[in-house]
Amino acid sequence: MTIKEVCEKYNLTPDTLRYYERVGVIPEVTRTAGGIRDYQEEDIGWVENAVCMRDAGVPVEMLIEYVKLFREGDSTIDARTNLLKEAREQILEAKKKYDVALEKLDYKIGRYEVAQKTGKFTWE
Repeated sequence: MTIKEVCEKYNLTPDTLRYYERVGVIPEVTRTAGGIRDYQEEDIGWVENAVCMRDAGVPVEMLIEYVKLFREGDSTIDARTNLLKEAREQILEAKKKYDVALEKLDYKIGRYEVAQKTGKFTWE
């Protein structure tokens, strides 16, 4: 796939995709003989991982560390596992905050829906 196709598929800008590669959020992408990025299945897997993790709020630095450890080989399996567990904990903490906010919004929406029916807003 070309960089344009990958960007369209994952709703990224070319600058973001190049940045991810430059800083190590994804490993270096396969290139053609002329040096043009030619995303293969493995490259796409890394892009999907980066997009998913970033959407979940995982810091770029953590993704860079994960890729670095991955490239070092199987001797880093424990470190990678711990890093992923840490990312999971961060995501769960963020999820808790969203759950609280959703509960408050649901409550407020419910109050306003009652007000729409009755023509009067009350907190009770």
